[in-house]
Amino acid sequence: MQPNLSIYFYITTMSKENNNTENKNLAIGEVITKTERFIDNNKKLLSFIAIAIVAVIGGWFAYNNLVAEPREKNAAADLFPIQNYFAMGDYDKVLKGDGKYMGAIAFIDTYGSGKSSSLAKYYAGAAYLHKGEYQNAIDYLSDVKFNDLLAAPIIKMLLGDAHAELKHWDEAIKYYEQATKYDNEMTAPLALLKLGNVYEMKKDNAKALEAFKRIKKDYPRSTEYQEVEKYISRLEALQAK
Repeated sequence: MQPNLSIYFYITTMSKENNNTENKNLAIGEVITKTERFIDNNKKLLSFIAIAIVAVIGGWFAYNNLVAEPREKNAAADLFPIQNYFAMGDYDKVLKGDGKYMGAIAFIDTYGSGKSSSLAKYYAGAAYLHKGEYQNAIDYLSDVKFNDLLAAPIIKMLLGDAHAELKHWDEAIKYYEQATKYDNEMTAPLALLKLGNVYEMKKDNAKALEAFKRIKKDYPRSTEYQEVEKYISRLEALQAK
């Protein structure tokens, strides 16, 4: 199944906003090397990633799978408020519901395993990530089972973000590297940028430089390509000292 252009718009729009923020920081003499700041900027993507997930996966489940059986019809109806609250940024209601509609946690308990529950686990994990409850985010996101070209690397990156916030550098690197293996221009360059930043946090500038150069070599049409030269130049300057 091919991702639609609206997903590319949402992801690249927020990437450009992040890059503009980085340019301002660099202009006042700051170099963005802290993973905490980098991930905080990229959290803005999550609400738009939710739209992408709903459009590509949620909609596909709803119209092709969830309608197939009465139980799954109910699941589609119960999932809709969770999706809606996520898009609104009301993460407490995403998790716990609003008294009338169940939240993601109750949804998972009610429907158990399956595709609809994987989507609910995505919402729960991403909501916890927004709330700064990183271990809870890891617990839910680790159990999400998506294998398509768009959703799978997004989940890997979110897991990497949660581990990076906890300063689990090796785990963060593992998930970012897994995300880079899904070779598409919407997610791989961002995964490489995250990977390079974490390698810098580990003081492994050689591997950081390698990750940044892969963006320049393999993804010349990406938004990240437009910004990566400053990262490469900075690290090459450090190596030359």
